[in-house]
Amino acid sequence: MNYKLIIPILLVLTSSLIAGPSKISPDLSVLGAGNVNVIIRFSVIPGAHENNKVKSVGGSLTRVLRSARAGLYSVPRAGLLRLAADSEVQYLSPDRGMRAKLEYAEPTTNANLAFAQGIIGNGITVAVIDSGITAHDDLGGSAASRILFAQSFVSGDTTTDDAYGHGTHVAGIIAGNATDSSGSQYTNTFRGIAPGANLVNLRVLDENGQGSDSEVIAAIDEAVALQSIYNIRVINLSLGRAVYESYLLDPLCIAVETAYQAGITVVVAAGNEGRDNSVGNYGYGTIAAPGNDPYVITVGAMKDNGTIDRSDDTIASYSSKGPTPVDQIVKPDLVAPGNLIISALSSDNPTLAQTSSTAVPLSFYESAAPAGNSASYYQLSGTSMASPMVSGTVALMLQNDPTLTPDIIKARLMLTASKTFPASSSVTDPASGITYVSYYDVFTVGAGYLDSWAALNSTATGGGVAISPSVVPVAQGQAQFVSPVMPAGETAIWGSTSIWGSTSIWGSTSIWGSTSIWGSTAIWGSTSIWGSWSPSAQSAIWGSSAIWGSNTASDDAQSVAIALHGE
Repeated sequence: MNYKLIIPILLVLTSSLIAGPSKISPDLSVLGAGNVNVIIRFSVIPGAHENNKVKSVGGSLTRVLRSARAGLYSVPRAGLLRLAADSEVQYLSPDRGMRAKLEYAEPTTNANLAFAQGIIGNGITVAVIDSGITAHDDLGGSAASRILFAQSFVSGDTTTDDAYGHGTHVAGIIAGNATDSSGSQYTNTFRGIAPGANLVNLRVLDENGQGSDSEVIAAIDEAVALQSIYNIRVINLSLGRAVYESYLLDPLCIAVETAYQAGITVVVAAGNEGRDNSVGNYGYGTIAAPGNDPYVITVGAMKDNGTIDRSDDTIASYSSKGPTPVDQIVKPDLVAPGNLIISALSSDNPTLAQTSSTAVPLSFYESAAPAGNSASYYQLSGTSMASPMVSGTVALMLQNDPTLTPDIIKARLMLTASKTFPASSSVTDPASGITYVSYYDVFTVGAGYLDSWAALNSTATGGGVAISPSVVPVAQGQAQFVSPVMPAGETAIWGSTSIWGSTSIWGSTSIWGSTSIWGSTAIWGSTSIWGSWSPSAQSAIWGSSAIWGSNTASDDAQSVAIALHGE
């Protein structure tokens, strides 16, 4: 059966772009009349002094965004250039639209082995920044709920329940305890990765799965503020939007880095645009923000193919691929199950559940079941579902050793990820008839396939920052890792020697092997999608209009629908 999920996307694009180096983001138009909602980043958290600068051009403050050292303002377009000329203003960007990134997964990741040892995430809290979480039996019910705190950042809507259906599903993957599928009458049990973990519900997406940068940044601010109160050690962001500038400028990336610096591990969905060949790059260079930030853990999606045996698992062709636009960061960092994942269903008749394609028949998991579909579970596909697999694993690691830092957690996850893959796999979309071929290179599977038990048992340590490297081409079929910009005095945890060497983290045979990414018949070949190699090539992925070139945006505001197919 083919399962299809339509996820709406709102991209706010502009008709006039500012060319060249500028404090104004490339998708923020300074032309036209009226006000525009702008995130203005200063060198400090804005106060009265900074707000008065905006007020002097006719603008007004809507919300302070502490983690980004910014504020959301309503500003006349005519005042944008004047603000950009101010030495205390660092960057201006629009309040961009955000969207959600949409059985057998737990044993596939080997998290069931941790469960058998009593490691279930006890005492660790994961902040789920999503479409809300509705009380569910698998999350403790209303009487003994493990949702410790809830707040809505959706403009004009204070409710924290999940009208879209995405956040509850994500929460179930992280922390569901299978209350509604445990017992002698059940033939399948749907348990999350860390069924003892607590949750903080920070709602930023509305009933259509849409939100904005400022709402997400405000939720990150709240997670950092509540960190010590609820022992928030993980933030899960199963959402994203297009990349418009370097992560060094993007206020959303700056916000996730603030959480990382506070000691919170940030896990982000890679995106679901791996099938996008609109610019001739076969889905490469489609990682979404803030998954393009090198400090976070960015997760792509695998298909478990309905078995607990990892050997038949394949990459989901829709999973977004690196390197990242603008900065060419090697992403994703790793991959995890994300296709046709069964998890908690919000009781609010959510938008995503209003289609038969997401339903789970009662007969699928209950013996002698009556006819009809489950009111407790349904299935969704996407990197949105892969990210909470990793967030749950982080909760297990932290219960086992609360002293772990975000850097050691990320490094251990990547070091222990399985690096055994086929050279390629393919799938034909039954709706379109298009066949998609996936290669298991570093830009598709990162450091490998999540192994929760191996990560939990790793004792590897080391100094430095687990920052995802950039990649630069040096010759046809050859490239090298380089470290992105790092603060003075900091070094990357993986060097050319010791256990953190590149061949340990990324694997010397499956990722870098002669028949994989670097092979003449794979994606770097002269007849493949990379095109004939040239540093100044104007076509394929090397071209100025693709990931190695300057970033541009289209010129119309539009609403786009992305179809994800359960393959």
